[in-house]
Amino acid sequence: MTEDGAGGAGVAAAEVDREPQPSDSLRTFGAVVQALRENAGISREEFGWLVRYSKHTVAAVEYGRRMPDPSFVERAEEVLGNTGALRRSARFLTRGEAGLAAWFRQWARLEREAVSLCTYECRLVPGLLQTEGYARALFEDRLPVLTDEQLEAQVAARLGRQRLLRERVTVPFSFIVEEAVFRRRLGGSGVLREQLVSVLAFARARNITLQVVPLDVEHHSCVDGPVQLVETREGRRLAYCEGQENGRLITEVKEVGILQQRYDTLRSQALNPTESQGLLERILGEL
Repeated sequence: MTEDGAGGAGVAAAEVDREPQPSDSLRTFGAVVQALRENAGISREEFGWLVRYSKHTVAAVEYGRRMPDPSFVERAEEVLGNTGALRRSARFLTRGEAGLAAWFRQWARLEREAVSLCTYECRLVPGLLQTEGYARALFEDRLPVLTDEQLEAQVAARLGRQRLLRERVTVPFSFIVEEAVFRRRLGGSGVLREQLVSVLAFARARNITLQVVPLDVEHHSCVDGPVQLVETREGRRLAYCEGQENGRLITEVKEVGILQQRYDTLRSQALNPTESQGLLERILGEL
């Protein structure tokens, strides 16, 4: 139950202009509006009357679920003291990043600024390496079923991230992927064939290292699941682990160190880059 106890038809009406992916800036702006309103001793319903918007719209703005109209900002500014804080902060409002899950956005920003990035994947081809056909096959199988608009947004976001590999040619990218991932025919043999050709092309870049963990490996340091590791410009090391409908950014130094140690050990257990490319070429020849 929300603060205003909204339910039924009131909620449905408020959802019409709801942001599909609320951004951090929208949530922050909304929190400031709510704090100023409460500090002034004004109820949400009364505030809505003063700014000439429904209390449901006020709630949507305060919770970061709606981009405030310019008129809302102006009237709220006047009602809450005319300090200029809301006008100034409204200039920096941005909508959520379409196609990126809320829990992934912070990692996506770190990814764009990294000085090195390491990825271990045992479920599917890493997002940065996926072809459009492969990504589309994944999102077409998503449950609950996506609308056409959602599917296209997901595919566009996935492909947009790949600019990192093409534009940041001095940043080292390391990928370790299970052989089973490259044998799973998601989307059919044609999609997998195109995906393998694309991965092999990426693997030839001087700043990209691709290693495959063969099916018959006898030792494996990352059996607990996928992991990504990043080094920032400030020299910090962070990690990210993702599961079903959630993801976790790991900042604690000791925990990141353990994950880095596991990744470094897996590098010695996987095939070297040359052997890995040879294996992918053999799998491609079998299709």
